[in-house]
Amino acid sequence: MFVGTGSDVGKSMLVTGICRLLKQKGFTPAPFKAQNMSLNSFVTPDGLEIGRAQAVQAEACKIACSTDMNPILLKPSGTHKSQVVLHGKPIGDQSIKDYFLGNNKTHLFEEAKTAFMRLQNTYNPVVLEGAGSISELNLKHRDIVNMRMAEAAKADVYLIADIDKGGVFASVYGSIALLEPWEKALVKGIIINKFRGDATLFDDGKKILEQLTGLPVLGIVPYAQDIYIEEEDSVGLDKKEKTATETGINIAIVLLPYMSNYTDFNVLEKDPRTHLFYTKDPDKIKNADIIILPGSKNTIQDLLFLREQGIAEVILTAHTSGKTIIGICGGYQMLGRRIEDPLGVESDIKTVHGLGIFPMVTQLTAKKTTLQCDFKFKTYPDTCTGYEIHMGQTTFETSAPLNQLKTHTEGYLNNKCWGTYIHGILDNPVVIEDVLQAYTSKKAATPFDYNAYKDQNYDALAHLLETHIDITSIISKMQYS
Repeated sequence: MFVGTGSDVGKSMLVTGICRLLKQKGFTPAPFKAQNMSLNSFVTPDGLEIGRAQAVQAEACKIACSTDMNPILLKPSGTHKSQVVLHGKPIGDQSIKDYFLGNNKTHLFEEAKTAFMRLQNTYNPVVLEGAGSISELNLKHRDIVNMRMAEAAKADVYLIADIDKGGVFASVYGSIALLEPWEKALVKGIIINKFRGDATLFDDGKKILEQLTGLPVLGIVPYAQDIYIEEEDSVGLDKKEKTATETGINIAIVLLPYMSNYTDFNVLEKDPRTHLFYTKDPDKIKNADIIILPGSKNTIQDLLFLREQGIAEVILTAHTSGKTIIGICGGYQMLGRRIEDPLGVESDIKTVHGLGIFPMVTQLTAKKTTLQCDFKFKTYPDTCTGYEIHMGQTTFETSAPLNQLKTHTEGYLNNKCWGTYIHGILDNPVVIEDVLQAYTSKKAATPFDYNAYKDQNYDALAHLLETHIDITSIISKMQYS
């Protein structure tokens, strides 16, 4: 199990790399995180929802993802409120305070342990990931994802610290010093992550940490800026571009407060013809050639945000002037004439007017649609793939479908403006070429194979970790403890 001295120390990325490395060494690994909080989610082959990080880690293992890999998912859906997803299905909303400080997590912990046991019966080893810090004293007795889960799984625990943040000695020593004796007994080693420069400069630091903690430092991992792994959550947005440039096709992703699944746009970042940036500044959005409204976990509040910030007016002006406007999932719903919420799924607001570009009305529903799908985009013969995650049914005054699925049509097309419920639609080369053709005569020399690109980076990460971590020690304890 890989745990951290805090959030954003690189746990998810290291687990991804360890999963691929173990796969290369002949094991049959699978990832597991008892509880994840993220607006980046994914749909399993059987139509259930899990955190995107565990789907990525399963991909690194070269296996299909399942809800057993992330039995509990928290999706922030309002101020201090999250939707609780258990075994891939929503079971209701709860305030963050009630969830983390309430006494009703015993059942969830049992469900998490059961999911882990099912995984363990099929895969060897199960690579567990913790969350945040292992030493949050006010929350530890209710914890279901860190040391209590490690104890239940009889897992060897490795503590990850981010040296780039500074204070690595205090964070490592303090994290371990605050553990109870039974917790300390589970910790087998320390990994220092995101080291810049010559690692030999930390030789004395390594010895000091080992003397302070009585634990071996099993690796000093370099800051891997050139390795691409999809981000787990919105922390990754801080590293994204935030303004247009004078070269390339400028594509603005509207930075919504409750934006979800921004991994939909990662492929566009890799295209040399484009410049992708994230912003909520109306003046910067005006400079874009293409404007994309992303998914949202609270479509009504994000739609109100568009009006308050003056972004709605910018989008309508851009549409009138012939620019490309794309809406995905919640962003698609916003492009309609009205969004209704009679059951209070998202808020107490029963009806809100949309941007009115599409002649459609969306009614939010208590039942969530989650499925993987194959489809044909526009009139192209290519078979595309994607997935849906949404709580809403959309009806049209007039039909102008964008996509053809096996049993029905989907989405809406209005000249250079289109919308869809399908996440991952931009991962398909035919869609990218169609979107960009109005802005460049250059075509991709060869279609960008996003899956192959990700696979190459999983291998690169595995090689990096094998070079800089004592994986032999980890495997020996895994096999014989």
